[in-house]
Formats: sequence, C-alpha cells, structure tokens
Amino acid sequence: MEPKARAQGARIDRDADARLAEAIGLTAAIGLTIIASHIVPLVRPTPATLIGSGKVDEIAGEVRALEPEVVIVNAQLSPVQQRNLEKAWATKVLDRTALILEIFGERARTREGRLQVEFAHLTYQRSRLVRSWTHLERQRGGFGFLGGPGETQIETDRRLIGERLAKIRRELEGVKRTRGLQRQARKRVPFPVIALVGYTNAGKSTLFNKLTAADVLAKDLLFATLDPTMRGLKLPRGSKAILSDTVGFIADLPVELVAAFRATLEEVLEADVIAHVRDTSHAESAAQKADVLKVLHELGIEAGTDRPFIEILNKIDLLAPDVRDGLLTANGRPDGPIAVSAVTGAGLDKLLTRFEDELTGANIRFRLTLEHSDGENLAWVYRHAQVLKRTDKAKGVELTLAIDPQDVGRFSNRFKSDVLTKTAG
Repeated sequence: MEPKARAQGARIDRDADARLAEAIGLTAAIGLTIIASHIVPLVRPTPATLIGSGKVDEIAGEVRALEPEVVIVNAQLSPVQQRNLEKAWATKVLDRTALILEIFGERARTREGRLQVEFAHLTYQRSRLVRSWTHLERQRGGFGFLGGPGETQIETDRRLIGERLAKIRRELEGVKRTRGLQRQARKRVPFPVIALVGYTNAGKSTLFNKLTAADVLAKDLLFATLDPTMRGLKLPRGSKAILSDTVGFIADLPVELVAAFRATLEEVLEADVIAHVRDTSHAESAAQKADVLKVLHELGIEAGTDRPFIEILNKIDLLAPDVRDGLLTANGRPDGPIAVSAVTGAGLDKLLTRFEDELTGANIRFRLTLEHSDGENLAWVYRHAQVLKRTDKAKGVELTLAIDPQDVGRFSNRFKSDVLTKTAG
C-alpha cells in the first residue's frame, strides 16, 4: 500500500506509481507475492492509523476476503499506528523501515554486515515492545518480522535490547578499527580507492564485475549487495587502483540504517574518487540521484568539492538507439557524465580512462634514467609511479613518470638529482 501525500512548499513528491513499483520490488526481494496493491491519497496523516478511517475499513474488507499473511505500508508507521492497523485488519503489518530491515537481514553475509543489520533492527524495535523479536538461532534469514519455521522467540524488553546494543556497538567499533588498519595498509601500497555508490539496483555490482572480472552477486533485485567488496583494478596507462562496491541507497533510508551502516560506508568516506552509478533508463533517475546526494550529504560528503566525483549513466543498452548514441558521443567531455552499459561493455573504455585521468591529474612528471641491470629500482618505480613512456637506449632505460605529489620526496631520496629530473607538461 502506497500512501500518496500532497506536495508541501517547494518539495515535489516522487511519482506515486513509481514509489508503488519500488515497494513491490522491495517486497519481491524477500520472496513475497503481491496479491493486491493500492495508492492511498493522503491529505494529512491521521495520528491513530496514518490513513483515514474510511480507507482503513475499506482495506479491512479486502483483507478479510484475501486473507494475506502480511500487509505492507510503504511509509513509516509509529508504534501506535502499526498496532491499530494490525488490530483493524487482524493481520501482521509492516512499514517501510521494517521491510527494508527484513531484506537487509536476509542479504547480509559477513559478520560485520549482520552486526550492522541487527544493530539497526534493535534500534527500530526498541520503541515497539508490543511484539516479540527474534534473533540468533533461526533457520531463515531476516529478523523475524515475517515469522517462519525454526525461530526462537525471545521476549524483548529495554534492558535486554540495551545490553545487546551496547555489545554490538563495541563489536562495531572493533570492525572500524580493523577497517582503519586495512586502509592504512592500502595507503602503504599505495593504491587509490574508487568507490561505486548509487541507488539500489542501479547496476553497481554488474559494473563492478565487468571491470574487475569478479563474481559479486548481481541480480535484478533491490539490495542485492550489502557487504562491501573490494578488488584491484588496472587502468589503461598502467595505473592501479582499488574498486569498492557498496550498499545501494534508497529514498527515505531508515535513519537507523544510515547510522548502523556508517562503518561500511567509511569506505566511501575514505575513497579518493567517488563514482555515482545511475540507472539512466529508470523513469525516476533524477529523483534517485537526488536521494543518493542527500545520503552522501548526511555522511558529510559534498559531490565534487573535496575529491573527484564521476557520474556514470549506466544501463544505456535499455535506451532508444538515438538516445544511447548521443550519450556515448558526449563521453569525450572531460567533466561530464560517462555513459556506459555494464551488460554490453559500451563506454567502459572511456570510464577507465576517466578514472585514470582523475587519479593522476595532479601528478608531477619526471624523467628518470636507470641502468639496464638495475632491475630492483626499475621494479620499484613501476610499483610506485605511473610510467608514461619507456625508451631503451644504449646508456640505459629512460622513463617518463607521473608521480603523486606526496610521493615526490620518496623518489628524491631514492634517486640522485642527475637521474631524476622534473619535466614540463
């Protein structure tokens, strides 16, 4: 059920049909079958039930006839509203937050992911002690909103939830420390990090797999990826980087999840380049972009202000040929979006070149000459600089290098000034 609110002030609500389609997609992501759906006009929220009493009674009649296992309201319900609707409809009711948490509970695979989801679930459930919750020893995924076989019902009270939240918070701090150590290790390599961000189901994982030849789960499902994945990426002119695939964003992301997933999204906070993957074939692509930028803003990231920010227009294979060709032709603009198809591979060469341009744009060029027999230094240079040109001459190997400004000191200490000279352009 999709409540449709009127626009307020300068705010324009997203299309109700598109929001209903997204809610159906969220529901399908946990294997539920939709037997009826409605868009409910909402002039102003009713404190007791969110929607008006007439509509509550109308839906109650349909519920009695269809006997669904659960009714999903694509809005955030207060505990009182949820309880009243369950009483009126005599069935289980989930709001948008509970539905997303249920999906996350099924999708998370790593220990970190499951801790983050449980933390978010308990934070949400703490205000809803009218029902019991389930966790730990159970045979199915999710967090017990839907019920299921083999579950252990544990009475919830504030003391137990508070103790568990404190324990998870400590464990997540350990996760953050571990990630910090991993980031420090990567900086010593050092390889820059490119983070893929975007609305859920924008094609980030498919693009990630195409670029890195990885096998990350990539399905036409909302939130197919929850746990962050990182792989090495070789760029056209020889530079190396680390590509990070992250959890997808979504409109009205529950505040509990924004906080709980901050440890995962720290990969984005620390990234050298942020690449925003958009489903350019989606009717709500512009609204989805706004949602992603809003979440990034909440994380303290302003697009393009403190680091390179690349917009990737994905799924162009689903566009009309003339529109697709026009977008591909525009790929040559240095600061514009890059149109690609992660499925067909179209535009990926330009994307990789753009990645490299953004990572090496501030580099300083040097010329270095090494003896043919100096294999150790030659290998070191290839590891720590971008080799733009190599010429084998009688006097030795002449290299034209692009060096990150922060690494210039390392090169100056290792090589004498007569063999390492700065060049123009």
